[in-house]
Amino acid sequence: MFECAFLYVAPGCSPDKQNACVKGDEINMNVYGCATYAEAEEVARMLVKEKGCTAIELCAGFGVEGVARIKKAVGPGIAVGAVRFDFHPAFEFQSGDAMFGKD
Repeated sequence: MFECAFLYVAPGCSPDKQNACVKGDEINMNVYGCATYAEAEEVARMLVKEKGCTAIELCAGFGVEGVARIKKAVGPGIAVGAVRFDFHPAFEFQSGDAMFGKD
């Protein structure tokens, strides 16, 4: 079974509340919402260690800095990809780096 994840970052999210696993015949997609980059780093490490995720996709709320932080958190053996809006339309066209990278 291929374990992968999608992380999104938005104000007010909590990975304890905003999470789900979409199970498939070949792939399980673990979805988590986080309020900060630091929280997303913790969740990413947990997904690798506890669930065996080998690929993590990040929402467009993660700016360049956010993607780099997740990649560093999980190490070189984990594929990290990102949907790209550096200036996200749901966040008044701000970069996730400006909103979530303050921690």
